[in-house]
Order: sequence, then C-alpha cells, then structure tokens
Amino acid sequence: MRLRVLLDTHSLGLRLLGGEDELDRTVRGVMTTDLRDPSRYLSGGELVLTGLAWRREPEDSEPFVRILAAAGVAGLAAGEAELGSVPDDLIEACARHRLPLFSVVEDVSFASITEHVVRQVSSERAGDLAAVVDRHRRLMTSAGGGPEVVLDLLGSDLDLRAWVLSPTGRQIAGSTLADAGPELSGELAARLAGEHLAAARTGRRGPHRVTLGGSTFSLFPIRQEGRDLRQTVLSDWLLAVEADAGEWPAERLDLLHGVTQLIAVERDRRDAARTVRRRLAQEVLELVQAGAPPAEIAARLRVAAPVLLPGLGTAPHWQLVVARVEWEDGDVPGGPVAQSLLEEMLVDPGAAGPEHSDRIAVAHTGDEAVALVPLPVPDESGDSAATGLHAVELLRLVQEPLSRGLDDDGRLTVGVSAAVHSAEGLRGALEEARHARRVAAARNGRVCAAGHEELASHVLLLPFVPDDVRRAFTARLLDPLREYDRKHRAELIPTLEAFLDCDGSWTRCATRLHLHVNTLRYRVGRIEQLTGRDLARLEDKLDFFLALRMS
Repeated sequence: MRLRVLLDTHSLGLRLLGGEDELDRTVRGVMTTDLRDPSRYLSGGELVLTGLAWRREPEDSEPFVRILAAAGVAGLAAGEAELGSVPDDLIEACARHRLPLFSVVEDVSFASITEHVVRQVSSERAGDLAAVVDRHRRLMTSAGGGPEVVLDLLGSDLDLRAWVLSPTGRQIAGSTLADAGPELSGELAARLAGEHLAAARTGRRGPHRVTLGGSTFSLFPIRQEGRDLRQTVLSDWLLAVEADAGEWPAERLDLLHGVTQLIAVERDRRDAARTVRRRLAQEVLELVQAGAPPAEIAARLRVAAPVLLPGLGTAPHWQLVVARVEWEDGDVPGGPVAQSLLEEMLVDPGAAGPEHSDRIAVAHTGDEAVALVPLPVPDESGDSAATGLHAVELLRLVQEPLSRGLDDDGRLTVGVSAAVHSAEGLRGALEEARHARRVAAARNGRVCAAGHEELASHVLLLPFVPDDVRRAFTARLLDPLREYDRKHRAELIPTLEAFLDCDGSWTRCATRLHLHVNTLRYRVGRIEQLTGRDLARLEDKLDFFLALRMS
C-alpha cells in the first residue's frame, strides 16, 4: 500500500507535515520505536511510528532522521501526546532528507495504525502470491510442467524475460512462450552464474544486479536456507531476470521471491529423484573399495544399468570421475557439494532442463565425490560416446564461474579415468581417477582437472620401471629423510606423506598432524634442505609422490 492511501484513511488520524511529493512511496510494514538509533531493526519500506521520547534537545532530530532516511523507510509518523505538537526541528530535518512526515492525533493509538497497515499489506501480498501459486499449481497439474510454467507467467503477466540457471551457467529452464525473445547465449549464462556466485560469497542479500552485454539483469538465489553458505553456493540454482530490480516496487520484489520458492520445489523434486541413483553409486563404490569379487560388482552393475541407461539393450562401458571440494578452515564437509557439482558438470552442456542428469550416479565420502558414468558400448564404426569424458573439456565449461564461487578459501580438483568395459576394471579406474585428481591438485588455481592421459608417463608405467632404477630413485629422495628420522625421530617421512595428501595446504596438513603451522613449515624446510628439492614446485611434488608410491 502507498502512503497516500494511509493519509486518505481518516480514522487513522494522520496529518501531513511535509513530503507531499513522496506520497507514492510503498509501505511494506510498520515499526514503533523511541530508540535514538533504530537502524538495526529496519530493513526498508517501513512506516516508523514514534512518540518522540528519544528527543531531548533540538539537535537530536537531524541524526535520527538521517538514520531513517539511510535505512530507506517509507515515512515517519510522530505522536502529539509527548510534546503537544511535532517540533519544528523535526519537520526541518525531514524536509532536508525528503522523508514524508505525519503527525498522529493524541486520541489515535499506534496500535490502531499498526493493525491497519499490517492487515492491508498482508492482504495485498498474500493476494498476489496466492494468485501466482494457484495458477502455477493448476498449470503443473494439467500440463505436467516445471519451472517453465512459472517463467511463462512472468513473461505473460509481468512482461519479464527470465531463466533458471545452474551454478555453472547451464540453462535449467526458460520461457516457452512464442514471443519470449532471443535465447540466452551459453557464454552470457556462464558470466551471469559467475557474477551470482561472486556476489553470493560476499553474503549480500539478493537480488544481485549486474549489467552484461548492454542489458541489466537481476539475479535471485534459489537456495536452501539455514545452512552454511559454502554448503550451498556451488550447487544452488539461480533465477536470472532481464530487468533492474532496484527500480521495482516492494510488491514486485515480494512476488519474485515467491517465484524462487516455487522453483525451489522443483529443485527439491529433482534432488529426491536422484536418491536411487546416488544409493546405487554408493553401493558400487563400497564394493569396489572393499575389493569385492568382480562377479559381485558386475551383478550390482547389471541392476544399475537399466536405471542409469533406460532402454539400453547391452551393458555399457563405465568411466569414473573423482572430485574434491576443500575449504581452508576444514569446517565444512566438501563431499556433498562435490557430489552436486559432479551431477551438474557431467551433463551435456547443450542440454537444457534438470532431467538430463538422470543418467549419472554420484556417491560421496568426506570431502570426495565419485561419479559412475555409463557410456554406451561403441558400435562397429566406433562412433559412439564410449571415448568418454575429457578433463580439459570439463574444466573449460566450469572453471570461470566456479572459481568465483570458491573465492579465496576453497578449491575444486577433478580427476577423470579412462573408460573400462567390465567390473574387473573399476578398481583400477578408481585409483586412476584419484591419481589424476592428485596431479590436478598439485597445480595452481581454484578449479583444476586432470585426466588419465596425463598419467601415462608415470603412474601407469611404474610397474614397468626396472627394480634397480626404482631403488635408486627412491633412495636418492627418501634415504636422507629416513636417516634423519632414525637419528632425530623427526617424522619427516610421515610429514611429507601428509603434506602431499593435503595437496600442499599448510592449514589442513597442520590440522591433520596436530601441529602448529610453524612446526610444519620447519619440517618441510628440513625436507627441502636434506633433499635439495622445493615442495612449492610441481615437478618436485610429483617426484616425491612417485618415490613414496614406489617405496
């Protein structure tokens, strides 16, 4: 409702003292206060009611009004009971800050005004949202639609172009209206996702406004409330609207927030549908890691194949992808986030809609997620997808937006195995993907990936290295450390193993070893001094990694 409507409601006893040009301001709520600084309780759009108990001298009016104006309140209503009339210094301060000012006659209580405003605002807001919700539900029931139904309503009723995007910029949904205008390009969608992730990590409340390609967009988060932002920011969808929400009235903002709640229902439905695939992946992963007989793993895969590739007549080839999301402080488990990211990253980037992730099964343990990706068996011409996924291509699609979401305290590292054609190959494929991820983790950058082809020169060839060469290589790197440990009980070898296992993170390694970071730095310095190597260099990290593997 607007201030003008309140002024015209004679039973409220409001008299305008200043701000006639601002009477079209929208009232979103009401607050009564006599605090000298009520800013912590204001969110903007309120009609503030005050009995003036905060005013002890004329100089108090200016800072009080300045605080209200900065908070974006709709107007100020001052009671006459305390002073008999509203003082001139308050009228002048409101005029300077263009804040509408009303007086409230003595025989009208603030409670009456509050009840009237709350009733009117709640009725208007509920009416708008109820209409949208009702229409959405009816259309969902009759047409079996998803987020597109809501986006079509925004286009037809409010003339707004909008899209639901994944955190990597893949289009989940867009309007299906014939006159919806040009499609959102993949490049622009990825940039919007990056802007959203960067803004979300600052903790600012949405919508976030950004201008790209000559157009202004408002980005609304579709998130799970009440959880650490790092648990959701890399997996949340977002609603991108081609409009400047900063110019919108409060009613329209409330309506769009209601739309995000409706879309969140679709997100919850999609997550629930993934439960079976996630459970299958977890069962297969546990069998592989436990060294179960290939026949038992194969039997479980035969159960999984029809679920993951419905209608496929023959058993697929498989590929494993390992990912880790790690935060510097180690307080937030990265496994669930890595799981959601893999489910998103492994979808064909040209495929729109949430259902295209239905053929990927991802499990997670700790900070690690493992994806079991089915690949159709190649035909005689070899033209099928059995060549599989490539780390470079995965990295190209997600590196920019996800790097912004990880900000300066998180990392995503990904390893990709080669395709295998039987249960016997899954254990090796898992180790291969994990080795590839370690190679990726040794690189610089917030988002890094490596594939099985990058292991051909070392990990895969280790069994073929002559024993005398292996012994000489490991002795040159590790014998000085073993000798030092024997004499001083310094635990340099365990420290080196933990440091590499933590991908060179000082904080995580110190936490794992229960050491102060300075003690860890001393040990690593001693390792470098004894071996002449530099653990900040990728080549030296890899040499130590291989020496430990061969020892």
